[in-house]
Amino acid sequence: MGTKLIIDTDPGVDDAFALALASQSEDVDLLGVTTVFGNVPLSHTTANARRLLQLFGRDDVPVAAGAARPMVYDNAKPAGFVHGQDGLSGHAGTLPEAKRPLDERGAVRLLVDLLEAADEPVTIAPIGPLTNIALLLAAHPDVREKIGRIVIMGGGVTKGNSTTAAEFNIWSDPEAARRVLADEDIPTVLVPLDITHQCSVDTGWLGKLAASGPLGAALEALTPTYVEHYTPILGMPGMVMHDAVAVAEAIRPGILDVESYPVDVECGFGPARGATLVDRRRLRSTDPQAMPGRTIDVALTTDVDAFREFVLGRITGGR
Repeated sequence: MGTKLIIDTDPGVDDAFALALASQSEDVDLLGVTTVFGNVPLSHTTANARRLLQLFGRDDVPVAAGAARPMVYDNAKPAGFVHGQDGLSGHAGTLPEAKRPLDERGAVRLLVDLLEAADEPVTIAPIGPLTNIALLLAAHPDVREKIGRIVIMGGGVTKGNSTTAAEFNIWSDPEAARRVLADEDIPTVLVPLDITHQCSVDTGWLGKLAASGPLGAALEALTPTYVEHYTPILGMPGMVMHDAVAVAEAIRPGILDVESYPVDVECGFGPARGATLVDRRRLRSTDPQAMPGRTIDVALTTDVDAFREFVLGRITGGR
C-alpha cells in the first residue's frame, strides 16, 4: 500500500487540504487520524476531521480525540480569525455527517495500537500543536522503533506568524515541541513557514481545484475566510497550504529539499516564547558555542511549480 501514515491534526483549512492529499493518494495507507486543540477547540477539530474523512470517502480511517490544551501552560489561543470560528470558513456544517463513530480509545492509545500492529515503519505527520506526540513518546517510549519518520509542520527559521518569533503550532505548546524536536532520537523533518509560504497557491489554482469535480469544489468552498486572511499577507488573492506541504513530504520523501541543523525551541516567557531555534552556523559539535540539541532535517526549498502540480494532481486524481 506504500507509505503507512498517521496524521495528527487540528483542522483548519490547510489541514483539510492535507487530509485530502493523504486520503486521495493511492500509494498511502492512512492508518488513522488523531486530533488536537489548535486552530479551533478540540471539539471542532475532531468533528472537522471526521466530516472531512467522510467527504473524502474514507470512513474506513479511525479518528480519535487527543489533547484539549497544552501539556504544561494553558495559554494557547485558537486561530478562528484565520480559519473561521468553526475552523472551515463557517462551512463545516455543510460537510456530510461522519458515519464512523469516534474511536473511544483516545489519541495516544490509538497511536500506540496502530504502531504496535504495524509490520513496517510508520510515518507520523503532526500538523498541529505537538502535544499528542510528546505525550505518546513520554508515556510509551517503546513505540519509537515502529516510527520511521516524523514529518512536522511547524516553526520558522526566519519568521513567525503567531508572534514575531514563533509559528502557531510550536507557539501553542512549546514544551511539547521541545520534547519532540530537541529531545527525541527519531528521524524528523521540520517543515517551517519558510517553505510553506513559498508553496502558496493563488485563486487560479483554487479555481482548477473547484472545477475538478465535487470533492475539489467542496474543498475549495472551505477557503473564503482563509483566503481573505492570506491575501494581504501574500500580496495576491490566495492562501498558504502549510499542512499539505508537510504531508506531501510525508508521502513522497524528497519532494522538499532539506538541510540538517541543530534545532531547539524557546520555552521561556519572554517575547521569543515558542521560537524555533535553527542553528545554521555549521559549528563543529565540539565547539563550546554550538547549540545543544539534536540535528534534524529542515525543509527550506522545493520546485514550487512541480509541488503545486503534485498536490493538485493527487487531490483531483489520486495518482
